[in-house]
Amino acid sequence: MDGKEFRVLIKYCFLKRNNTVEAKTWLDAEFPDTVPRKSTIKDWYAKFRRCEMSTEDEGECSGRPKEVVTDENIYKIHNVILNDRKLQLNEIAGTLKISTERVHHIVHEYLGEKDF
Repeated sequence: MDGKEFRVLIKYCFLKRNNTVEAKTWLDAEFPDTVPRKSTIKDWYAKFRRCEMSTEDEGECSGRPKEVVTDENIYKIHNVILNDRKLQLNEIAGTLKISTERVHHIVHEYLGEKDF
């Protein structure tokens, strides 16, 4: 069984409101030789709790580039900061659909904003 199929089963356990221990126990009983690690199950549960219900692997995202530090994103973040310096990094990240960590990196490394 491949990873995608296990993610679907993990999602099934999540939707049945099983906790991670129950999911791991069930998967161990059904697929004793190939079950994912406990940490993998916990990671997917955390993703589902954030309402990220896709079972696609991060590497399989719909055409999103792996590198988000682009001239376009630097320009967008710069304009957002110029328009409203009170915005928080997570608000900017949500608007641009990139991680807070990448926004922080762009703000400090590319835009030279030390107090933001």
